[in-house]
Amino acid sequence: MERIQAALKKARESRGEQGRERPDAQVKPRSENKSNDTLILHEDMALGDRDEIWKAVQPFQPSDRLLNRNRIISHRSCPESVPYDVMRTKLLQKMRSKNWTRIAITSPTAGAGKTMTCINLAFSLSRQSDVHSMLLELDMRRPSMARMLGLTDSCQLARALAGDEAPEKHMRRYGKNLIFGANRAPERNPAELLQGSRSAHVVDEIEAQFRPDIMIFDTPPLFAGDDTMAFLDQVDCALLIAEAEKSTIEDIDKCEQELAARTNVLGVVLNKCRYLSRHEEYGKEYGY
Repeated sequence: MERIQAALKKARESRGEQGRERPDAQVKPRSENKSNDTLILHEDMALGDRDEIWKAVQPFQPSDRLLNRNRIISHRSCPESVPYDVMRTKLLQKMRSKNWTRIAITSPTAGAGKTMTCINLAFSLSRQSDVHSMLLELDMRRPSMARMLGLTDSCQLARALAGDEAPEKHMRRYGKNLIFGANRAPERNPAELLQGSRSAHVVDEIEAQFRPDIMIFDTPPLFAGDDTMAFLDQVDCALLIAEAEKSTIEDIDKCEQELAARTNVLGVVLNKCRYLSRHEEYGKEYGY
């Protein structure tokens, strides 16, 4: 991990960029792009009872066996969930300090464990009782969230983003403070859908209606097409998931440049790492 960090630092310095977070003058705040109607709606909804609105979303209870098989472990507090809990805390602290609510999570290529990381992070956030979180699947060419969670009924968030159906019809609630929006089947033209003004308006409406503290968007791999780039102006920041022993320094650096040109980059998460130094083995056997 230290070698990757050193290589990335050298790459940033070679192009004159010392940090991942873009200066405010270079990245336009997402709030400036919101319409007055959306801001007024959000203000009016603040007078209502958020918990009652969330209760109206259909609940579901995933199978522990299925979650374990798909490496989803952070729905409970355990030594294995500690890395996601650390990620959760760092994410909350950064986003609260900047008054951000939306984060896109992506990877250079498929197979890096991006969706698994999104789901584990969402479940970890759900264990913070005062935090309301939403995870929306925008990886619509190869959707996998419904399968990993065991959602067998009709869920197709893409229909809601197209404005064809109500968003809550394609959402499922876990506990009191976590909502998933998934897709059971691939979408034919996801880039065009995400670039359209209608999907941006639907996302604004979802945020105004449900008022989540954190909105996580599981977006496609950057090298898979232009789907993610089409949506980045709708988020406050982005997180990159790299795959150990597969994602190259050049891949990570190129992705970081692409992300930084469009939004704030929180950092890079190294996934599937088999060899860790002792100080990187978070929480192993501590207090359990």
